[in-house]
Amino acid sequence: MALKTGIAKRLTAPGLSARAVALELLSQVLDGGIPLDEAWANHPGIGGLSEPDRAFARHLAATTLRRLGQIDALIDACLNKPLAKRAQDVRYVLRIGIAQLLFLETPAHAAVDIAVKLTDVYGFQAQKGFVNAVLRRLANEGPAMIAGQDVARLNTPDWLWQSWCAAYGEETARGIATAHLGEPPLDITVKTDSLSSPESWAKKLDGVLLPNGSVRRTKGGKVDGLPGFKEGAWWVQDAAAALPAVLFGDVKGKRVIDLCAAPGGKTAQLIDRGAAVAAVDRSEGRLKVLRNNLARLGFKAETVAADAIDWRPDHPADAVLLDAPCSATGTLRRHPDIARLKSAADVASLAARQRELLQAAAEMVRPGGLLVFCTCSLQPEEGPGQIEAFLKEHADFERQRLAGDDVCRIDAWLTAEGELRTLPCHLAEQGGMDGFFAARLRRIR
Repeated sequence: MALKTGIAKRLTAPGLSARAVALELLSQVLDGGIPLDEAWANHPGIGGLSEPDRAFARHLAATTLRRLGQIDALIDACLNKPLAKRAQDVRYVLRIGIAQLLFLETPAHAAVDIAVKLTDVYGFQAQKGFVNAVLRRLANEGPAMIAGQDVARLNTPDWLWQSWCAAYGEETARGIATAHLGEPPLDITVKTDSLSSPESWAKKLDGVLLPNGSVRRTKGGKVDGLPGFKEGAWWVQDAAAALPAVLFGDVKGKRVIDLCAAPGGKTAQLIDRGAAVAAVDRSEGRLKVLRNNLARLGFKAETVAADAIDWRPDHPADAVLLDAPCSATGTLRRHPDIARLKSAADVASLAARQRELLQAAAEMVRPGGLLVFCTCSLQPEEGPGQIEAFLKEHADFERQRLAGDDVCRIDAWLTAEGELRTLPCHLAEQGGMDGFFAARLRRIR
């Protein structure tokens, strides 16, 4: 990476060090191709930050990624000529300065002053006047400039924009892109044997009850400090992610295989509904997370560390849930780095693996049993395209169309083919939801 990193951990001024961490996280994502969660987990400067500064650094990095197209357009509008190659890295200082100034409501004097200090810290002394001039100009003119921007289009890479327009139409594509600009709320699934109902937990957690029974909390705070967490009364799970596991209907007493199961939200749902679950994941590290999550909830499952393409159960199962690895473009509210790290080529590669996994999953289902395939992707190649290709090649399976009762009587979540399709702009007035696709198939022989 061209930008000097590792400087943040040596800084002691709280406001400066938090912003330096955010700056280095951005460089690791955009220059190094490292996912934001991974960069965050491994950054040496985070340990020295206070809890509020840690939260701010993460929020600043994520906000800059969400608004990157807008921010870069604002920078370019302030240039008389393109930045010289040797000065390109100063763009990172400008990016986080603009994010604070125009999107996080940081006072102008503070945003500008710290940006100038960062310019000095990272060795861009020759650009201090330039950074100061750009940010002061945007402090005055920025809001008017933003009002004239095509926000949805600027913040969406071309390959995603074209894909979404083709699949959903431009109006819906704009709704999706707009939904990605906000911080996602915290969604919670409550255990059925919890001492209180979801309605009661909504009150205890200062949240609201969503149509599917998830509890949504919009206020911040550490998850493990919330009421009911240590007692194992609930687990964190986006409302959309909570839909596929219920498509099996009554699973009490049935044997269900959960493929690509970690971190275990769907496994927990299936156990909570009375199923005997085998949770399969090829990552032992991720399975450890799953086991810890289940232990907190008081749940037990058979866990298998194996690649689902190669592994087979001793006996076919009553039901198989395949939450296939995907581009995760339906989760950009939570992972804004995905838009900058993934490409159409990645989608094609992931789709090929999904086809193999779907074939493997089909071999695990008994005749008469159900197979639910789902992805947290908005790309048609990773959803309906998979199912159409599968059914053409497998006369022993049929699509079992979903109906209103399967999707909480929300017709917008149903496709014409009877499959589940949620979009980030769904439930927009309540904070949106992840983009998910799911199809239910029955083995007929």
